[in-house]
Amino acid sequence: MTRAMRAFQQVDVFTAVPYRGNPVAVVLDGTGLDEAAMQAFTDWTHLSEATFVLPPTHPEADYRLRIFCPGRELPFAGHPTLGSCHAWLQAGGRPKGEFIVQECGVGRVRIRRDGTRLAFAAPPRVRSGPLEEDEVRLIARGLGVAREDIAHHAWCDNGPGWRGVMLRSHEQVLALQPQASVLSGLFVGVAGPRGKVGVVAPRNPADGPQEPAFEVRAFFPGHGAMAEDPVTGSLNAAMAQWLIGAGLAPPRYIASQGTVLGRAGRVHVARDAQDPATIWVGGDSVTCITGEVAL
Repeated sequence: MTRAMRAFQQVDVFTAVPYRGNPVAVVLDGTGLDEAAMQAFTDWTHLSEATFVLPPTHPEADYRLRIFCPGRELPFAGHPTLGSCHAWLQAGGRPKGEFIVQECGVGRVRIRRDGTRLAFAAPPRVRSGPLEEDEVRLIARGLGVAREDIAHHAWCDNGPGWRGVMLRSHEQVLALQPQASVLSGLFVGVAGPRGKVGVVAPRNPADGPQEPAFEVRAFFPGHGAMAEDPVTGSLNAAMAQWLIGAGLAPPRYIASQGTVLGRAGRVHVARDAQDPATIWVGGDSVTCITGEVAL
């Protein structure tokens, strides 16, 4: 098979400090690659996601993006969206209008620039509302906390099937040691492709508006254990819709994620002042690797 050399970047997302955020592999020209080739490259990277930039099919879009994680393609993911847009702009991409418009599996996603920071408009949740009580009790047991420690809960499903729970303190969130043998039960009889749990808790409000207001962790079943995502755009997007909509969070805040993994992820959330139905989820991105890959 003849392989072409294709422009490539590896971008660290939700951080301005290299190697402290969540990396994504970005192939800047995916033209001519079939799904099997994209999946094989993604699996080889051993990253949580790899993306492939393609010409748009919709006249309003600036580019089309296919997003893969190990084993499957995703209709949408947050940190790959921001990292791929960063790479596209770094490679000379020019948006057609005020916003960059990404075409992907969930449709068209708007991305705005705020200085060097990028933010995407959170896509609508495909499922919302409270979780079933039996599932809340199962999550509490899997997280190793008492049921009464879960102060609030909701579906946060914008594609990956996240379930969100709020604990009472960020110290509880940082101390969690989830049990795969319990939480893997979420695969059984539950709508959604994966049993994923997002946990959030408020931090000290006296820290001020420039410090994180919430601590977030994201767990999902791995190979015999619970895997943890360093910084998760899709989860933070859906959680922001839930928390702001329910009055549990202010219209603008910063979330911290990845602390336990030695990362320093910062997710900037803001409800649009002109369009309160729109919530922007953003962060810094930094290119760590640039070059070419043979695909």
